[in-house]
Amino acid sequence: MASRHNSGTGAEAELPEYAGPYRLESHLGSGGMGVVHLARSTSGMQVAVKVVHAEFAKDPEFRGRFRQEVGAARKVSGAFTAPVVDADPEAGRPWMATLFIPGPTLSEQVKRNGPMAPAQLRRLMAGLAEALRDIHRVGVVHRDLKPSNVLLADDGPKVIDFGISRPKDSELRTETGKLIGTPPFMAPEQFRRPREVGPAADVFALGSVLVHAATGRGPFDSDSPYVVAYQVVHDEPDLTGLPEDLAPLVLRCLAKEPEDRPTPDELMRELRSVAASYDTQAFIPAQRTSEEQDPEPGPRPERGAAGPRGPRTTRRGRVALVTAAAVVALGVAAGALLWPGDGEEPKQKTGVGKAAAASAVRAWAVKPSPKDGGLPRCAQVDRRLLCAQSGLVSALDPADGRVLWRYEPAEGDMAGRAPEISGGLAHVLTHAGRRLEALDPISGERRWELDVSAYGGFRFAGDMLVLISVDGGARGVDSATGRTRWERRIPGLGDAQARSFPGNPWLFTARTSADGSRTRVRSIDPKDGTVRWDAPFDGTVVPVGATDGEVFLVVGGGVSGEATAVVRYSPASGATRRVPLSESLGQAQAGVRDGTVYLLGAGGSLVAVDLRAGRQRWSVQTGVSQGSAPVSDGRHVYLSAADGRLLAVDAAKGRLAGQTDPRLNPDAAAATADLPAPALGGGRVHATAPNGTVFAVDAHAPGTW
Repeated sequence: MASRHNSGTGAEAELPEYAGPYRLESHLGSGGMGVVHLARSTSGMQVAVKVVHAEFAKDPEFRGRFRQEVGAARKVSGAFTAPVVDADPEAGRPWMATLFIPGPTLSEQVKRNGPMAPAQLRRLMAGLAEALRDIHRVGVVHRDLKPSNVLLADDGPKVIDFGISRPKDSELRTETGKLIGTPPFMAPEQFRRPREVGPAADVFALGSVLVHAATGRGPFDSDSPYVVAYQVVHDEPDLTGLPEDLAPLVLRCLAKEPEDRPTPDELMRELRSVAASYDTQAFIPAQRTSEEQDPEPGPRPERGAAGPRGPRTTRRGRVALVTAAAVVALGVAAGALLWPGDGEEPKQKTGVGKAAAASAVRAWAVKPSPKDGGLPRCAQVDRRLLCAQSGLVSALDPADGRVLWRYEPAEGDMAGRAPEISGGLAHVLTHAGRRLEALDPISGERRWELDVSAYGGFRFAGDMLVLISVDGGARGVDSATGRTRWERRIPGLGDAQARSFPGNPWLFTARTSADGSRTRVRSIDPKDGTVRWDAPFDGTVVPVGATDGEVFLVVGGGVSGEATAVVRYSPASGATRRVPLSESLGQAQAGVRDGTVYLLGAGGSLVAVDLRAGRQRWSVQTGVSQGSAPVSDGRHVYLSAADGRLLAVDAAKGRLAGQTDPRLNPDAAAATADLPAPALGGGRVHATAPNGTVFAVDAHAPGTW
């Protein structure tokens, strides 16, 4: 593992350049156990990577604790935590990657801005109660809830760092005489009976966190941890400065005996009675378009977690959708359907109501891999749905899900990419990302292969494959034959982002200056490598879609990579149209349809921006903490969630139109760094799930899913 020098305070002198596939970019913080870095995945997604200190990596006991942390964090990944996207607790330097969530910790916020106002405290308490409810629901006790472990994101508080959490069924136990936790936020039983700590200890910590947020100090305050420990066990808490309507509730949280403390559900009920106007999701920005002011009831999904209606685009409606989606993500088991093994016919849904019976499109679901192949990644071509999993490429009939052929490469690591369709062939990346193989989509026969290990990256555009070297060299390969058509050096190409888009024949590159103040965007003809046009833009911009006469770009800024605006550029005239977003979106993923850009942020906000009309059409909170890039057929916008759900949103009004049941991965240790977008075709939406399922539903009737 190559290392790079980092002389920042608190950082280790020599730090790895990569943790698994994630390039470490900057230092976010450090603690006694490890260092947290801002990093990027191969696709450019920003993640926070925790890398264990070298000395602890040699300690078998610590490795056991780190494996436990990874398992606990994966169990509770949902709307109220930072979702785990990848981890390797067995690496030489164990690491874990979670979705990067912009925002200060509660500790930083109080230190910078002083105590919170009463309304903010109620929102914080409700958000933490919701988080603990879902953490406890999956059988995990956090045991170290404190201000530095609470992130204040735009859509509400997120609980992070499960380093000393413990599942109820864990075989690891606290050693005799060893206290684990942070004394000012520990419950009495953590000092008296550390082996018997349960969910009520987290409620005690919540009360202490609220006192800190309200006053800047804890309810038991001393410079000596030993004095604090005595106060926690024997003394009454100091609630001076707490709002009168919250003090009794916080006092109950700080009861000495666990059975005297309220549960998270009881806390939320009490908070509703404290202030009837209280809004648990007031962290969500309140900007709404005029179309959102008077929403009509949306179609009712036959099943799912959105309640009796799709989400109204009012604040209270957003609360219902967020809360319900979190319940689905964390509290619902996978459906009880039996999926076929090797050679079996796929299961098709019947008897789901009159609407489904009247539809010409039948839903189906199948697991194409006879083994556990992980999350399938699919592309559609020539009446084939081609899906790549670990060690396998499968061709399915899009109409009914039948497996038409299977192809197993010599070295099966598919490098986590869907097949790419170009020149009439399906191209799959095999041999751990070192080799491209071109397959006939009809027969599954290999037509050609190419070693790409010497190149920094590649892109398919039109009927060409463009291989890119880190020094700016480029090689154009006919994607139908594998023959080289041209080679040339293109200045600045090596450190630029290269993009291409389905249905568009050109290659686009974006190169941002070191200070982020300017970005040069180029269009390159993949047939000969010539630059068609070259345009400068202010700030950081990334192309997200293109037609023959226009290019769509997302404007981002700062280390958080937040999207703040969308731009349409017309190369022929040089004209640009910029539409600011009503709220910034962290880690935004984009899809384009008919001049409208759809953006899904890491916090779950889905936004539609009509670049031809020059306005933001709507914004809705989906409650999806980790989702795919959105795609649209003009009627609906579709996206996949990390729990295997497929969601559909009305493209005209921004209302939830339907969603499928979750298809959870039965392996709690598995994680997905990025989710493939759904595929559209033949009146169907084809999607995939972490449990290895590929499924199809009627695109015209999401209310029947």
